[in-house]
Amino acid sequence: MAAGALLSASSPCERVVSAGPVLANNCDDSFLAADIGGTHARLALMTRGSARQQPRVSAYRVYRCADHPHLEDIVRSFCQELDAQPRELVMACAGYMHAGSVINKNLAWPVLLQHLKERLALHHVWFLNDLQALAYAVGHGAAASATVLKAPMAREAHAGPVIVVGPGTGLGAAVWLPGQPSRVIATEAGHTQLAARVGREQQVLAHFAQPDSHVSHEMVLSGPGLHRIYTALCAIHDRYPSLHEPSAVTAAALEGRDPIAHEALTLFCGWLGSFAADLAMLYGATGGIYLAGGFLFPMIDFLRTSPLIERFLDKGVMRPFLHKLPIRVLDHGHYGVMGAAGWHWDMHVDNGARTGDERKACIAFSDAVFPPDR
Repeated sequence: MAAGALLSASSPCERVVSAGPVLANNCDDSFLAADIGGTHARLALMTRGSARQQPRVSAYRVYRCADHPHLEDIVRSFCQELDAQPRELVMACAGYMHAGSVINKNLAWPVLLQHLKERLALHHVWFLNDLQALAYAVGHGAAASATVLKAPMAREAHAGPVIVVGPGTGLGAAVWLPGQPSRVIATEAGHTQLAARVGREQQVLAHFAQPDSHVSHEMVLSGPGLHRIYTALCAIHDRYPSLHEPSAVTAAALEGRDPIAHEALTLFCGWLGSFAADLAMLYGATGGIYLAGGFLFPMIDFLRTSPLIERFLDKGVMRPFLHKLPIRVLDHGHYGVMGAAGWHWDMHVDNGARTGDERKACIAFSDAVFPPDR
């Protein structure tokens, strides 16, 4: 395909935020960083003025995936508006790579790396899991301002592994491991077996699980999962489910106008606390837990009064260990793009040559503006 193929798009982008003048048609010093989820696609054009400068965000946009027929259309729209022709794309995406295809049932369309490379005339397309990118950003200090849900009980809490858990359209988790250089482990923890406690949780589980079948944590710890909990509770209470979207369940629970929605969100928080504690024990996460997800951040006050923290601590003899660990809530938005860009720069441009403070960001984001998703 001709190099100009990027400049043919079927629909405009939703939003543009520029941190300075965009370098048009600069193939040598610019690259694209993207975070592709089940609901939103976030793209940034990364440029640098000279060989000694950190790359910076020249432009950033957010798209609703459902508004576009495929990922190529989003990238073309992005480049068309900016009149830019970068030749590399680093893409953080929900799911895992198998035979050149991203495997994830929550994506709006298939994502094929070779297909993207050919259709968009790119020299390289790099892939990493979206939670892997988010953990990379968090581990390198991008989330220093995250809201504290449970304060650390040890001075050395920053020194160990960090867990990032991301309930959204699906459920992801990743682990940041300190070192020189640091490493990030992508996991598929969202597909591990859900554990339900005797009582209401087992009653809920019985309403959407087949006998003797696998039920993953993602079945409840996601936006669709919250709605499944709500629908099951309506059946248990013999009430017609009047709320048809996860956002409606959350809003009704937070506003106190629907007791079943409140119960659903309470159960969700309990399950989330148990899941986070399981990961913390598995990886020895003395650096703490970060909860990331667009629908979590608006309900900070609800999380604080919910069973989340008590369920996090309720692990028998491991309670003293878990008491030491902080839990923070991250309004992650642009952090996936930041992590993808930083990972690419460290691994493929500077080739892991970072020296000094390993938690210092390698990308210059200080002058960029990242509006909230809509």
